[in-house]
Amino acid sequence: MEDLIRHLVEPAVTNPEAVSISAVEGDDVLLLKVSVDEADHEIIADDRTMRSIRTIVSAAAGSTKASVELVDEAEEDAAEDDDAE
Repeated sequence: MEDLIRHLVEPAVTNPEAVSISAVEGDDVLLLKVSVDEADHEIIADDRTMRSIRTIVSAAAGSTKASVELVDEAEEDAAEDDDAE
């Protein structure tokens, strides 16, 4: 599923090497967190773009409930720092 999101997101951004995707799996649930370069954040955060990505991922997930979340790198780094403490 991460490859699918990468395939959808990388062509849309100006800095594709900054795209990072992490997956959190649970029972019948999959949360995919997507992080992009700060300059590309608005491109992916656009309502139509995120809705399209979510629709495709949901269809590909089948019976698993899949959710895609765009995270801000600064917020994610802060959360990781809090977890480390």
